[in-house]
Amino acid sequence: MPSYRYQVRSPGGQTVVGVVQAADAAAAAATLRREGHHVLSLSPIASAAMRSGLAQRFKELNSAKPSLKHVLDFTTQLAVMVRAGIGLRAALEGIADQTENMRFKQIIQGLKSDVESGKQFSEALARHPKLFNPLYVNMVRASEMSGSFGRMLDRIAAYLTQQIETRKMVVGAMIYPGVIATMAISVTVFLLTFVLPKFAGVFAGKEDALPWATTFLMNLSDTIRHDWPIIVGVLVAIAIGLFLFLRTDVGAFWFDKSKLTVPVFKRMFRALYISRSLQTMGELINAGVPMLDTLAITGDISGNRLYRRLWRSVYSAVKQGKKITQPLQAGGLMPHAVVQMVAAGEESGKLGEVLDEVSGYYAKQLRDAIKAVTSMIEPIMIVIMGSIVGFIAMAIILPIFKMSQIVR
Repeated sequence: MPSYRYQVRSPGGQTVVGVVQAADAAAAAATLRREGHHVLSLSPIASAAMRSGLAQRFKELNSAKPSLKHVLDFTTQLAVMVRAGIGLRAALEGIADQTENMRFKQIIQGLKSDVESGKQFSEALARHPKLFNPLYVNMVRASEMSGSFGRMLDRIAAYLTQQIETRKMVVGAMIYPGVIATMAISVTVFLLTFVLPKFAGVFAGKEDALPWATTFLMNLSDTIRHDWPIIVGVLVAIAIGLFLFLRTDVGAFWFDKSKLTVPVFKRMFRALYISRSLQTMGELINAGVPMLDTLAITGDISGNRLYRRLWRSVYSAVKQGKKITQPLQAGGLMPHAVVQMVAAGEESGKLGEVLDEVSGYYAKQLRDAIKAVTSMIEPIMIVIMGSIVGFIAMAIILPIFKMSQIVR
């Protein structure tokens, strides 16, 4: 039953404040009057609490989804606190108090509750696979066994930092051509829908004398201006169809394969997947994670279905007692030099160190590839955009120049 806070004047003339429960405000006021009070104010407590709860719920729903950056900040803070000698439970409580993201705050509080209930920290992390991937969980589990929790958190933080920087570089390289292409399409549509129609009156009645380019653009302009709803609908349908196709196994595999074959981008993506795979494998081996678990995790984190298939074949081969280099060589996705260095590391027992060096080399290759891609795309897109605009301009200027010669 709802509660109401009241302020009344008692029969003795005193002001009294209190709380009364009633079905509604009218019933609450009637109850107070029967007791001989004069009602001064009456406010619903339940509705105020409900508004507060709705506001809190709205705040939680609109809280941003935790990202890899939140995980990195959490890992860095936890590493500092652990090295300072602060207990895990107290460290989690302190980090949760400082976390502004409501969803991530609840996750950290859940980790703290799991640890207090006797669970291993790695076991608590495994309950949130969308934030803490298998690499993170297995490295923490290995540190729990070896007693190097603080140092392992530092290694995880360094790994996450490099992954974030790599992602920013790749996304930045992909955004630039997208912006240029959008500008080219926008300029072309503007010229066809606003500029070219203004010359329709000049060219009226002279269609037979117009060059094919002018006739083609005039027809295209009319189609865009009159049938634009159909064109937009077709483009939206194509976009939705492509999106749904890429969500299927066949479509996703085709897209991953395309990234490794497109002339301009294939060097960048190959360097990305090789660097990510070898760095992940090196980190897990150095952390003491068993080889089969390392290979399974490396395949899942590689980010490309072709490389995932490669690492699964390596997993199957190692499970049968074979060496890593045999399926790597047969897969055709790793350069021969990388396979040779992995073989040397496997023979010498220093595979983790070798993988760290090779992944560092390919991280540099990735940065160089991104610079090369951006430097190549800029002139290519400018030439394409200039060619389109020049073609439209010439289609307009040529018939005007031709008619002026006829008049003379």
